[in-house]
Amino acid sequence: MVCSKTIVRFWQRIVMLLAAALICTSCSTVGSVSYNPWQVISLPTSANLQDIAFTGNPQHGWVVGSETTLFETSDGGTNWKPIALDIDEPRSRFSSVSFSGSEGWIVGQPSVLLHTDDEGKSWTRIALSSQLPGSPNTIAALGPNSAEMTTDVGAIYRTSDGGKNWKAVVQDSFGVVRNINRSEDGKYVAVSSKGNFYSVWKPGQEAWEPHNRNSSRRLQNMGFTKDGRLWMLARGGQIQFSDPSNAEGWGKPFFPDRQASWGLLDMAYRTDNEIWVAGGGGNLLCSLDGGKTWQKDREVEDVPANFYKIVFMGPDRGFAIGANGTLLKYQGSAQAA
Repeated sequence: MVCSKTIVRFWQRIVMLLAAALICTSCSTVGSVSYNPWQVISLPTSANLQDIAFTGNPQHGWVVGSETTLFETSDGGTNWKPIALDIDEPRSRFSSVSFSGSEGWIVGQPSVLLHTDDEGKSWTRIALSSQLPGSPNTIAALGPNSAEMTTDVGAIYRTSDGGKNWKAVVQDSFGVVRNINRSEDGKYVAVSSKGNFYSVWKPGQEAWEPHNRNSSRRLQNMGFTKDGRLWMLARGGQIQFSDPSNAEGWGKPFFPDRQASWGLLDMAYRTDNEIWVAGGGGNLLCSLDGGKTWQKDREVEDVPANFYKIVFMGPDRGFAIGANGTLLKYQGSAQAA
């Protein structure tokens, strides 16, 4: 009997130690920013927001999302009003919006292309060829009557006549993409749907350049740094930057918060040195020194949503968007605690 009780107590201790270890493992150890620069904006929708853009007027902007969600602001993003569009597919997913001055574009799935030349007072539906590889995924307004569109299989098309005609700029599509991002000088990086490889395209090339991922972790998203390098977000909260001295090389991967298991979904530069990373479960991370050290914005952790995307239109204007109509507006500089 004594032996039996001793064994029970022994296993009880083991279970308690394991439970404590699990609790500690789930705790976040990264430092906190001393000031939360993000204001939570309430939008009357449960749709997942996908993209945000402003016209040539910095007070006039648009947000798009699933379920043909379209919101307009005229005060810089503090207040938004829903806009209803009469289109054939009322449950279409608007995935991207872009403006150059008063001219704007919206694309979405299953096959939606909208155009405006009056800052959105009126939108015109432009028919797309049934031979288009995949569905429209992203759009970039490039100037008068000009835009560049990608599809969800990595095709890239360009128009210079207001969307009447589109010319393919790559010979072959990439394959189903998880994410695709464009640099300011026209380069693209795309992550495969399963996150097991990525490809890069540069203006003038006829095809994508495929690359295997450099670790066992599947890729979540990729994009371009301020100085033209690549950044990479992988499963488990891993971040990596390409090597500035080696076009094919990568720096050492790191985890801003090694004891956290939530995923990182997007990265954006506010300045040359200040970087913000968005993730699942209301997570926002900030680096004030180009990615060397990181802090966490814990005041937005209670926002019950994943943050899908961060966009900065300048050092003083930025937004984070996500699930369930989540919208955060940047309103001041972060400071390390």
